[in-house]
Amino acid sequence: MNGGMLDPFRHNAWATRELLAICGKLSPEQLDATASGTYGSVARTLHHLISSEDYYRSLLTGTERRWRSSDATPSLAELSRRADDLAATWEDFLSQPFDSERVVTDEDEDGVSEIRAGMIIAQILNHGTDHRTQILTILTTLGVEHADLDGWDYGAATGRVVTTERS
Repeated sequence: MNGGMLDPFRHNAWATRELLAICGKLSPEQLDATASGTYGSVARTLHHLISSEDYYRSLLTGTERRWRSSDATPSLAELSRRADDLAATWEDFLSQPFDSERVVTDEDEDGVSEIRAGMIIAQILNHGTDHRTQILTILTTLGVEHADLDGWDYGAATGRVVTTERS
């Protein structure tokens, strides 16, 4: 069991689900909005975030990719279904022994890379945080109120962090 990895992956899944819920209240124009320094529109960034996580999943598990960033942007309902599927995949993946030093080979247009499996884990979590933050930046520029999605907020929302006020 990889218990120490559960909170980071559960936070990642929770934050993506929370962001999808926020985005579910946006107009089509807001979903198409972007801001300087971000990946793209809210909808395209969500699609990229989730399809990239599926790519990292395929590297770690040796299975086929199910979704690609280059595909047409699916509905928020479909992105939510995919996010739920990834969350379940990570729960299952982390219930098995995991060798972070295992070498994974990836080939793309730049060449062949040998990647330690632990580095893929780092990329999954960093990539998700980076793009969720970009979307929150876009929402802030639009004046859309939103919750914070950091680790402390996840902890408070799930009971993993409990604060008692001083008397």
